[in-house]
Amino acid sequence: MISQDVIKQYTVSIGIECHVQFNTKTKLFSGAGNDARKAAPNTLVNHIDFGMPGALPVLNEKAVEYGIRAAFALQTDPQLSSAFDRKHYFYPDLPMGYQITQFYHPIITSGHVDIVIDGKPKSIRIHEAHLEADAGKSTHPAGKDYSLVDLNRVGTPLLEIVSEPDIHSAAEARLYAHELYLLMKYTGISDVDLFHGNMRFDVNVSVSKTNELGTRTETKNLNSFRSVEKAAEYEITRQIELLEKGQTIVQETRGWDDAKQRTASQRSKEDAHDYRYMPEPDVPPIVLEPSLLEKLRAEMPKMPDELRSQLATLGIETSQIDTLIEEPSVALFVAELAADDTKTAKTIANWLTGEVLRLVGDNVTSWSQVVAAGGQLTRLAEMVQSDKLSSTNAKLLLVDAIGGQDPEQLAKERGLVQLSDASELEAIVAAVIVANPKPAEDVRAGEMKAIGFLVGQVMKASKGQANPSVAQQILRKQLGI
Repeated sequence: MISQDVIKQYTVSIGIECHVQFNTKTKLFSGAGNDARKAAPNTLVNHIDFGMPGALPVLNEKAVEYGIRAAFALQTDPQLSSAFDRKHYFYPDLPMGYQITQFYHPIITSGHVDIVIDGKPKSIRIHEAHLEADAGKSTHPAGKDYSLVDLNRVGTPLLEIVSEPDIHSAAEARLYAHELYLLMKYTGISDVDLFHGNMRFDVNVSVSKTNELGTRTETKNLNSFRSVEKAAEYEITRQIELLEKGQTIVQETRGWDDAKQRTASQRSKEDAHDYRYMPEPDVPPIVLEPSLLEKLRAEMPKMPDELRSQLATLGIETSQIDTLIEEPSVALFVAELAADDTKTAKTIANWLTGEVLRLVGDNVTSWSQVVAAGGQLTRLAEMVQSDKLSSTNAKLLLVDAIGGQDPEQLAKERGLVQLSDASELEAIVAAVIVANPKPAEDVRAGEMKAIGFLVGQVMKASKGQANPSVAQQILRKQLGI
């Protein structure tokens, strides 16, 4: 195993290409359905997807709008003029023999993604992002000597986001991939379902002892943040070990074996000239009107960084903010609540990142149900703030409150309403002192541990309805301390 001292002698440069599938109803150039997750193979295809002679593609306007929204999320403006090209290669899952993409004039030519690494902010530049039609999918049945081709995915609208090689560690690679995932999720342009490949990452890694970039390898089709990090980590170590032995790095495409936690060579890496790019003759250039850009800019939702700033005013932990940010509707709900009532918002944030998170994980409820029950959760939190309900008892009502039931009515029916009325509690406290003379004397003598016992007796006598803090105040008063 190579030492960390040796690794530190090298500069690591990582660039990531991310393919984002748009969630449009139809494909980029055909009217076939675009959601192939539950469809039988080769059922969401038409003459354009099959590449039939004479079939002419027609550009999906909604996909262009999604590209514009992505540009805003990447903190840049789209190009007012962009165009499509043909990328030629021959593979069974590409019936036309070429892919329609944007090579010479992409829709996005700048931008950046901001991350925080070791407590310090860092900006990862975007080289470009281009629209393209996805290829199909080849499957290889176990134990068989043939492959099958499913063309449902052919023509799915993609945005390929290409970063600059500004990433210098595996940890940074993971953070960048995750932040990009959040940005695309918040725009609503993609389902960002990593399991079904709605978002896929290709990680390019090179190492060098000079200011020049080293020979890079590309590990393709990673579909989790952990695999992005581990694949980058493995490639960094593998390449340095080869160079330390005096060997050379081969520019190639590699695959990630999650079971073995290692990459493996797949094929030599093609260069641009291998694809024989040419302008696409059947699809006119895209020309955007500034008025459309302004309309879509005005419709952009709040993005993660803005919500992080709003949630930070609650004084909750960074890990809690990260949990809330994972679900846009949840983060927005808490942030909007924080603008009016910080105390109530903090109570709800604590529930959402604790008990409610567990309930969602156990499939007892869902985040959409939680947000829909925002009114009930707010009333429940207000009952805690006004001492009508203890924080412990409030948690007992969470499931029913999320289910839409009135928390105040529930608390009354279950005898959970907290007694904070001093006149009611004074009689209970007086009786407890009479019934427990020894602990009472201990408290008067300065043994303050005994006061906890007396508070417990007050809670028991009140059937759990006494406000513990109020009960302790009355105990102190009646015991003269």
